[in-house]
Amino acid sequence: MTQKIVLMGAGLIGREHAILLRANHRVELVGIADISEAGKALSEEFGAHYFTDMREMLDTMKPDGAIIALPNALHVEAALACIERGVPSLVEKPIADSLDAAKLLVEAVELTGVPVLVGHQRRHSPDIAKARQLVSEAALGRLVAVNAMWMTDKPEPYFDAAWRRQPGGGPLLINLIHDIDCMRFICGDIERVMAFTSNAVRSFEVEDTASVSVSFANGALGTFIMSDTAVSPYNWDTAAGQALYFPHQPENTYFLAGTKAALSIPSMDIWRHETEAHHWQHPLLRQHVTLDGSRAYENQLNHFADIIAGKAEPLVSARDGMMTLATVLAIAKAGRENGVVNVADMLG
Repeated sequence: MTQKIVLMGAGLIGREHAILLRANHRVELVGIADISEAGKALSEEFGAHYFTDMREMLDTMKPDGAIIALPNALHVEAALACIERGVPSLVEKPIADSLDAAKLLVEAVELTGVPVLVGHQRRHSPDIAKARQLVSEAALGRLVAVNAMWMTDKPEPYFDAAWRRQPGGGPLLINLIHDIDCMRFICGDIERVMAFTSNAVRSFEVEDTASVSVSFANGALGTFIMSDTAVSPYNWDTAAGQALYFPHQPENTYFLAGTKAALSIPSMDIWRHETEAHHWQHPLLRQHVTLDGSRAYENQLNHFADIIAGKAEPLVSARDGMMTLATVLAIAKAGRENGVVNVADMLG
C-alpha cells in the first residue's frame, strides 16, 4: 500500500525531497506546506495539494508521514504538530535550533512513542554503515585515533541569505554537524571537545574555519578540520559521490586508526600488517572493502517508509539527534571560550 507523505518546506532540500518522493514507488507526495510562491509552484509541478499552514495540511490530508524541511527554528514546532496527530516525521538536521527546543521534542517522542527520524542522511550511506560495522567488530583492533576533514569553497551568493552570516548559520551547524554525527555513529559518543574558530577570511559574525580536538568515550582521540572558504576535494559530500547536487571528486575525508589496522573513508581501504607480529618497519597490505552501491538519500527514504509501516525504529532517533547537536554546540562554545567543554554539561 502506497504511503501518503506531506512535505513542509519548499526550499533547496525540500525540492530534493520532492524529487526523491516522486521516484519512490512506496510513497506518494500528497501535500506541500510553504508560505512562498516557490512552494505553490513546487506543489503544482509535483501535483500535490498546496497549503500555507502546516497544521491545516496535516488535518486535511491526514498523511501517513511528514518530511520537515523548514528553517531550523521551525523544526520542533512542526515535529510536535505531527506528534500531536500521531504522524511519524523525518526532520532535517539539526533536530532543533537550541538544546532546550530539542529536549522538548525528545520528551514528546519518548512520552507518546510517535517516531521522529532525524535527517542525518550519511548514516544511510553504505560506506558509513560499513565503517561502523568494522569498528564494532574490532576489525581495526582497539580504536586509537580519528581524523576528519570537511573543506570546500562556498560562493559569495550563498551568503546573500542573511541567516548564513549570523550566529547559528555558520558551517559548524550547517556542515560539520554531519561529520560529527558520522564519527559519533562510527566511533561512539564524544565526551570532551576543544576548538579554535576563525572568521578571518569573510569577517562575518560566524566562523568560516575551525580546528577541533575531541575525546571519545572509548578513549580514542580525534581531530576535525573544517572550512567553507578553502578550495579542496576533502569533504565527504563530493568524495563519497552521495551528494544530490555536487560533483563526485573521489578522495578520502575520514581516517580511522586502531591497534590492528587503519581505514580510509570513503575509499574503504583497510591497511594492516601481514601478521600481528609485524610493526612499523614492515610493509602494510591494503584490502579494499566492496560496498553495495546504494544511495544514502534513497536508503533514508526507504527507512522512513519502514518506520511508518512499523517495521523499523529510527536509525537516528530524536535523542540521538539531540546528542549530535549538543556536541556541535559544545565545539562552538569551546571556540568562543578557548577551553575544554564537556558535552554532558551542555545538557545540564
